[in-house]
Amino acid sequence: MIPEPFRGLALRHSEFIKFAIVGGTTFIFDLGIFYILKLSVMEAKPLTAKIIAGVAAMALSYYLNRQWSFRSRGGRGVSTEAVLFFVVSGIGVVLSFIPLWISRYWFHLDAMHHSLTVENIADFVSAYLIGNLLQMAFRFWALRRWVFPHEAPEQDHPQHLDDRDLETT
Repeated sequence: MIPEPFRGLALRHSEFIKFAIVGGTTFIFDLGIFYILKLSVMEAKPLTAKIIAGVAAMALSYYLNRQWSFRSRGGRGVSTEAVLFFVVSGIGVVLSFIPLWISRYWFHLDAMHHSLTVENIADFVSAYLIGNLLQMAFRFWALRRWVFPHEAPEQDHPQHLDDRDLETT
């Protein structure tokens, strides 16, 4: 149950809150699959393990966003929607790499020019904080605009969180 002062805010931004929860869930899923593969059958192939984990997480993200985050939206056939989702997600992945590229190749925040500690902190901040925030903002906007563009009438699909959603989040 969300306390009363925050209830209105949660109701107004329910799509974004759900989108963020799905993102956190799929991040953990991606990380889990990656390490399970990397520490077992794909020990010598970490890149392949990451690709498999990333594709699996992206498929889960599509399903959860379609069924929960953007359930009040639609307007496209499932196959068109899925293709657009994966295109938008791919662009998001590229956008998430830009801050890391800037950190490494423009600011030279790597072990060759600085310490390993500076490199690791810069990589984390640029890739995981700035990159993921950039990707998340782009994906939320693009998914609402192109993938799930139309809101259904309120009687068909409630546009906001209802009391059941508020109790489970």
